[in-house]
Amino acid sequence: MSKHSFPEGFLWGGAIAANQAEGAYLEDGKGLTLVDLLPTGQKRWDVMLGKLDSFTPLEGEFYPSHEAIDFYHRYQEDVALLAEMGFKAFRLSISWARIFPNGDDPEPNEKGLQFYDDLFDELLKYNIQPVVTMAHFDVPVHLIESYGGWRSRKLVGLFETYAKTILSRYKDKVKYWMTFNEINMLLHLPFVGAGLVFKEGENKKQIQYQAAHHQLVASSLAVKACHELIPDAKIGCMLAAGATYPYTCHPNDVFEAMTKDRESFFFIDVQSRGEYPGYAKRFFRDHNIVIDMEEGDEALLKNHTVDYIGFSYYASRVTSTDPEVLKNITSGNVFGSVENPYLEKSEWGWTIDPKGFRTTANQLYDRYQKPLFVVENGLGAVDDVTLEGEINDEYRIDYLRKHIAEMAEAIADGVDIIGYTSWGPIDVVSASTGEMKKRYGYIYVDRDNEGKGSLKRMKKKSFHWYKKVIETNGEKR
Repeated sequence: MSKHSFPEGFLWGGAIAANQAEGAYLEDGKGLTLVDLLPTGQKRWDVMLGKLDSFTPLEGEFYPSHEAIDFYHRYQEDVALLAEMGFKAFRLSISWARIFPNGDDPEPNEKGLQFYDDLFDELLKYNIQPVVTMAHFDVPVHLIESYGGWRSRKLVGLFETYAKTILSRYKDKVKYWMTFNEINMLLHLPFVGAGLVFKEGENKKQIQYQAAHHQLVASSLAVKACHELIPDAKIGCMLAAGATYPYTCHPNDVFEAMTKDRESFFFIDVQSRGEYPGYAKRFFRDHNIVIDMEEGDEALLKNHTVDYIGFSYYASRVTSTDPEVLKNITSGNVFGSVENPYLEKSEWGWTIDPKGFRTTANQLYDRYQKPLFVVENGLGAVDDVTLEGEINDEYRIDYLRKHIAEMAEAIADGVDIIGYTSWGPIDVVSASTGEMKKRYGYIYVDRDNEGKGSLKRMKKKSFHWYKKVIETNGEKR
């Protein structure tokens, strides 16, 4: 196990999202967001892919985001537990519809603004730095119903207004920002990533990449506003990352692996380097995609790039050009992958690849030469509570210990990593499945897949382990 040290001031912590934790989905003036339309079960996947029957929740369906873990009312208790672990940073998101319930309201919702004021104050009371994502799969439903989500240029201006509102309000409380969570997910889950609902016969790729352009322009406008309003703040982008391995050393497999990686890097290339890369322009030509740009878009992208690269890492991927090999695609992860015979898998079929974490970090730093921030990493697993109320999640500790060791190796490689906020320090609703039994946290929440339970919080074995990791700045793990 690596014993390389972590830099002084390293930001240890954890990460959640508003739509998976807060609940109170219509309280204090909040509007509906797209996740509020995601039920459990098979229909959840249908909606995530843009197959939507209604823009309102349906009778007889269970929507886990509506109450989630009730972080909205219990955040003080939860923040105290994070502080007990010694958190230096806490990554969370602001719900756009809590600030502008419809997304295009003339004035923001003061009660929504005040909630985040109170939450940030609570974090800062314990010297925990808020790391805030502006848009974490959280488009107001009204903007989808009225404008078609991010397919419309209208959302660029509305997002700029939202970004300026929260940057101005919290300029003295938040010094780390990110624009869009896992922006590349737009290509895999278009409704979740951009509020896209397709009609029969539409050119989906054209719509997705036009929506991507709108998000990239909106991101640059948010970066510009952040640099102007909070000069001492840092604002980054965020990628769902994971190195893609070729199944064989055949040149076609190697090139296919590079192509798969570029599918995700495309977004960060623009946000970090400030222009559309040549391979993307060729892809557009080959697929008859024409990006509608307004005058000034290219200059905006070029002049307002991000300060750091945030990324999530859960698993690596494998690809091939052999049709027979491609029949063996693993399930459980939105990124399809050929099964890797050298790796174990989680209960949900996600490959467990700590070395891939180091590879991915090196890959990103080599490519961008900007500080990295690991803002999601963790193991979703079923946790059993003993009769004595104990949760022995040694499997989670083992997963995290190995990944943290590889992160230390990456830092020793020369990779500039400023922090690590593992996913779900407190159990939250699973984004992919809507389940509660797929748990990531150091803190157990008494709630099941049907929404039953007391919501009582309980410390797992990993709680005490992670506390020691933070206390020793990663030395004891």
